[in-house]
Amino acid sequence: RSMRFNELKRSIDGISQRMLTLTLRHMERDGLVARTVTPSVPPRVDYALTAVGRSLADPVQALGDWAFANQPLIAAA
Repeated sequence: RSMRFNELKRSIDGISQRMLTLTLRHMERDGLVARTVTPSVPPRVDYALTAVGRSLADPVQALGDWAFANQPLIAAA
């Protein structure tokens, strides 16, 4: 689903406003996120994953699972 900037910021613990802004810009540039501006006062800006962005869900989950399973080995290295 689409989310507003502050909604995203609240859901990502510890991220700064600057880092979230930069990340969203890069993801939009790469075609992973669509940014929609609704003219209002103040303007409403929503972000949503594109089809390409959604296609990354399984690979990212697999990487997270691998990292979690190998955490002791990674820490030991």
